[in-house]
Amino acid sequence: MQPNELQNYLADQPPLVMPLKIEPHFELLNDEQKLYSHYISQAAFSGTRIGLRQTSFEAEAIFDFVLAVHNSCNGDWSSLAAKAGVEADEATRLLEYSVQVLGNLGNFKSFGDAKFIPRCSEKSVDAIAASVPEAAKHYEKCKAAIFDHSEQTKMHLGFLDDGHTTTYYPDAEGITKADIEAVNTWMADKNLLPENTRLNKKGDTFEILIASGITSPPADGTDIGKQTEFTVEDGALKGKTIKLVFGDHHVEMANVAKNLEGAAQHAANENQKNMHLAYAKAFSTGSHNSFKDSQRWWIKDKSPAIECNIGFVETYRDPAGVRGEFEGFVAMVNQERTRAFGELVDASPRLVPLLPWSAEFEKDKFLAPDFTSLEVLTFNGAGIPAGINIPNFDDIRQNEGFKNVSLGNILGASNPNEKIPFIKETDLALYGKYREPSFEVQVGLHELTGHGCGKLLQETAPGVFNFDNANPPVSPVTQQPITTWYKPGETWGSVFGAIAASYEECRAELVAMYLACDFPTLKIFGFGDGTENMDNEAGDVLYAAYLSMAKAGLGAVEMWDPKSQKWGQAHSQARFSILKCFLEAGDDFCKLDYTKDDLSDLTINLDRSKILTTGRKAVGDYLQKLHVYKSTADIKAGMELYNRMTDVGLDFWGTKVRDTVLANKQPRKVFVQANTYLDEATNKVTLKTYEPTLEAFLQSWADRKL
Repeated sequence: MQPNELQNYLADQPPLVMPLKIEPHFELLNDEQKLYSHYISQAAFSGTRIGLRQTSFEAEAIFDFVLAVHNSCNGDWSSLAAKAGVEADEATRLLEYSVQVLGNLGNFKSFGDAKFIPRCSEKSVDAIAASVPEAAKHYEKCKAAIFDHSEQTKMHLGFLDDGHTTTYYPDAEGITKADIEAVNTWMADKNLLPENTRLNKKGDTFEILIASGITSPPADGTDIGKQTEFTVEDGALKGKTIKLVFGDHHVEMANVAKNLEGAAQHAANENQKNMHLAYAKAFSTGSHNSFKDSQRWWIKDKSPAIECNIGFVETYRDPAGVRGEFEGFVAMVNQERTRAFGELVDASPRLVPLLPWSAEFEKDKFLAPDFTSLEVLTFNGAGIPAGINIPNFDDIRQNEGFKNVSLGNILGASNPNEKIPFIKETDLALYGKYREPSFEVQVGLHELTGHGCGKLLQETAPGVFNFDNANPPVSPVTQQPITTWYKPGETWGSVFGAIAASYEECRAELVAMYLACDFPTLKIFGFGDGTENMDNEAGDVLYAAYLSMAKAGLGAVEMWDPKSQKWGQAHSQARFSILKCFLEAGDDFCKLDYTKDDLSDLTINLDRSKILTTGRKAVGDYLQKLHVYKSTADIKAGMELYNRMTDVGLDFWGTKVRDTVLANKQPRKVFVQANTYLDEATNKVTLKTYEPTLEAFLQSWADRKL
């Protein structure tokens, strides 16, 4: 790899450590609520090693290595340098790398899925490891992988037969995309959910590894009966063997289940208790149907003081887009901030019909969800989002409901010294003032109406439809009756596969951009009086929202890999396509201004006066197509459109623009989180918080003793 290319894979110098402020909210809890929070926090952190294993084969050893180094010097990294006989700067570079590893649960970026390597020399790390015997044994397992950059394609997560890295197929030499797709189809036909699985291939045998605390099949049977070994009778795998193997991550899964049983004992109501018992059963036995039951109880737990969720939830990192990444969180509800989101929920029956499709493409009844603003105590996963809309199961979302949460202390964690590239000098003051408020509006609309809207037109059973099949709806895109829909057993994820996650994020972002133009909605968040006026504060917030999306789309090209010409991050891919939508709107609505050949003076020129006309129309047209193709399972048209809108290419975007973006990139935030401690003598829970420093960040992890 050329030095200028390698530069893009070096660890942040330094990573930006932000405090996840929680103490005032935690101290308002009563003793039972603190106990409840403690056990969920412990459950979330109990899954840490699962997340590490889902990132890379070396991540768990690196985790153990850096914590052993930190513990050996009691957090005094300057003394470590002297002991090992290396320059202090070299120890600092290893410290920075260590923080980034723990902040991403591995040595691949949680946002972008690209590997990062230390800025210090291998020789210096060798010397530091040699000076700490406990660390040295872990270092031997991961030394080569930490620094290896011999194959650029392996520096990115993805399918093995594309030359990339993945641990979702851990012992599967020679496994291909076609193999994976065929097994996924077999699982769908058997109604065996894939989220809590990994997949091995050994000769003509495929092993579906099921995450569970038990290491043999449940005595009363699995989610698909008592049989655990199958000979495939037809299709691409005809004659091959498929086995169900229990006990993947069994130590961690057992600990997660045990802590959730503890949480159940301190639940505030029966819904919470039943939820945690269903979680515990799911994680102990490997039953993902039990996990679905936990999500049903979770939806019924309306307006809790303490919110949580845990499990194999998001499927962004599995190259096939169906296997879930383990994560867990527990948070306190911020009642004051929740008020605005409650009003947004109340407004949703008015908002959803504003979207550019007819009622046939919308749920028969909008299932008004809980929507709360949370102050996060614990969020354990590779990355922390700003908002969440779950569960991801189509049948539950469509027929039973869902919940939305906005993570307030994530949204509010801003860096006052952050540089802001690509925004015109004349827009900087407005953008700086309103980017956070506009982002809160965007997150609210994205999660509630974006992910919450829409109907999948389905043949739910042979000959049974959830729409009038005799007189099918007319597509607003083609003006013709629809000809495609979901067949029995098909889901959104199974039909749209690897593009499903990014496609859905794009659809939700477009809904947010479209409905942000609704001034009564801006009033809910405290901006304007509800009348359409681009020249008041509500107009400022709307302008900042569109500027932010354009800027995010520009910055997104960092996550596109020129070598493989593929995207490494779902949200970035989506935002790039929305910037393209703005630029293709015409009427000089959005342009990129620059005078220098290297684009070093690149700025976004977005015409504020045309947001409600040219801008909204372009967004609506793109949104309508994405939505209708999703609703009707039209993978051909959907993939064709989305591939075109997310195509980067090497001519302009993938070279000049990307080089400029990389030259201006900022370190990503890592959040130092508090720990809870249970005094078994008094049965009281206390909170320990940490300063936002590199050393304190590592100490917070060391104190968890994982």
